[in-house]
Amino acid sequence: MRTKKEVYRQEQIEIVDKILEILALNDDKKITLYELDNDFEKQEKIINLIPIIRKYYSFNNIKAVGEPEKIKRPWLSIIKQLCKVRYKITRKDHRIYKDSGIVIRTILYHFQDININKH
Repeated sequence: MRTKKEVYRQEQIEIVDKILEILALNDDKKITLYELDNDFEKQEKIINLIPIIRKYYSFNNIKAVGEPEKIKRPWLSIIKQLCKVRYKITRKDHRIYKDSGIVIRTILYHFQDININKH
């Protein structure tokens, strides 16, 4: 029996493309958790992909797809799980300095291209 990864390869690529389109990463391919936490439109668009993800992915290892209500940030889990086939996603502590003098501690995610053809 063929796996969903084999059968739906093109559909999975399209879903990852759609997630990246939603994220609208800048040229340096970085985004902060603060940005994502405060962009409810992006969160909703990713959550709305769950029925499609269930159809084209084996989601046993993606709890955010199987039981999104049990996860604090299911949209973040989906981003990290599905985009890891194309990117190495690294994270580091980051601070955002507001004009008002407030410093916001957050996490900076960096999406580094990986060569899919590597063995």
